[in-house]
Amino acid sequence: VQLVESGGGSVQAGGSLRLSCAASGEGIGRYCMAWFRQVPGKDREGIAVIDKDGRTNYADSVTGRFTVSKDLAKNTLYLQMDSLKPEDTAMYYCAAGLFSGGNCSSSWQTYNYRAQGTQVTVS
Repeated sequence: VQLVESGGGSVQAGGSLRLSCAASGEGIGRYCMAWFRQVPGKDREGIAVIDKDGRTNYADSVTGRFTVSKDLAKNTLYLQMDSLKPEDTAMYYCAAGLFSGGNCSSSWQTYNYRAQGTQVTVS
């Protein structure tokens, strides 16, 4: 699976952005699909995940502001980011992974396929 993100950019605090993660090579339907972010000097943080059945989970830092979704027809993962704050400034990454037991991992290193990242800057 190849993953390519788009939609990053600069936005003022309180604004919105939608990130997309287009997959090719295989359908994403059976994968855990996740969004991570990283700021320089800090560990990569898992912020949102959607499993193969459409169940979602969010980090406390984004709960109520970010929404993860997927469109299987377009083979694309999305992250709708609302009420953005300066502390949301980071490089954002999407990833796809298969995990036994059906529980999605929150660890970047455990995902089978990982994208290159897109920058989000909130001022």
